Amino acid sequence: MKWINNIPRIWRRAYLFICIWYAVNFAISTFFEWKLKRPFIYVLWNGLYLWEALCVLIILIFLWTHFLFRFRPVVQMVGHAIGIVSFFVVMGTLSYYFTDYVDGLIYFENWKEFMIELLNWDALRFYDQYIITVGVYYVIRYFQGLQKEEKEKSELALKNKEMQISLLKSQINPHFLFNTLNSISTLIHSSKDQARKVITQLSDIFRYALDSHTGKMVKLIQEVDFIENYIRIQQVRFGDRLKFQKFIDESCLNLSIPPMILQPLVENAVKYGIAPKDEGGTIHLIVKHLTGAVFFEVRDDGLGIHAKKEMDGSAGGVGMTNTNLRLINYYGPSASLIVRATENGYSVSFSIPVLESTEKNGHVKITQPQENQIL
Repeated sequence: MKWINNIPRIWRRAYLFICIWYAVNFAISTFFEWKLKRPFIYVLWNGLYLWEALCVLIILIFLWTHFLFRFRPVVQMVGHAIGIVSFFVVMGTLSYYFTDYVDGLIYFENWKEFMIELLNWDALRFYDQYIITVGVYYVIRYFQGLQKEEKEKSELALKNKEMQISLLKSQINPHFLFNTLNSISTLIHSSKDQARKVITQLSDIFRYALDSHTGKMVKLIQEVDFIENYIRIQQVRFGDRLKFQKFIDESCLNLSIPPMILQPLVENAVKYGIAPKDEGGTIHLIVKHLTGAVFFEVRDDGLGIHAKKEMDGSAGGVGMTNTNLRLINYYGPSASLIVRATENGYSVSFSIPVLESTEKNGHVKITQPQENQIL
């Protein structure tokens, strides 16, 4: 009986429900037939036998419907038309056997006459039995499909969140940490106050990174503060060779964005644009409000097309490639990174969609569309 346990519970329950439902129907109709039309005990037995036969046929109907389910709707309709006719012939023949055949009406003409009589009102009862059973099957499959879809969405969201957390955990380049610790070690001998300041800035950076593991969106102003801390620490190492300028539309400061989405772009500019250049250069962070979107750009006047490497995909895939994947996961393909390298430097930009509304004071309020927030 192990094979019964392998049948999903919902199908076992559906089968029992249908059999119990028809048990009640057969009991009532057989009782009134015995009481009002034919007061013979065999009428009750005939009702029991027909109910047992119906329960067996219900299994066959489920199997037949399951077989047809893999085909196109037209094929399913034709298959069920054949199924209804076959079901009527079988149940009608069984009814004939338990009523007329046992009474001696054993010829084909007797069976034919009996079946023709069934084609009036009694035929509807057989059709209903078939259609209800098929309907139950399709209802169950429909809700199973919904559950499967929701499960796949949940699994996808969980995998996406795990990926984001994994990326954020490794977002701070180990080389950055190593170089910062070296800088702190040097400052301890020359300027303890400056060393303490760098330690505080490094602490703020890692606190922000750890808080980002929750997967919650952050305000743009928080992300900008994080970038400025990162730049200040890099300036301890590079000195006047590294400059930073920001041009940010104030109406965008409260916009919610994914955490640490700008840091890889800035790090890439430092690592491949400014650091290898003898005279250094300037990194520009630009955020401006466009119609229905907010535009982000990180631009530098470093080596540009002369850089040895333009995109950081090393260290287990951490860098701009992962940033591009995160943007696509949040906002769709239209938000993917646009990379430009020229003689005058290097720039990476992207745009994210926003909703706009005008407040009473005339200012434009921009918010992130809910459906685009995946985490």
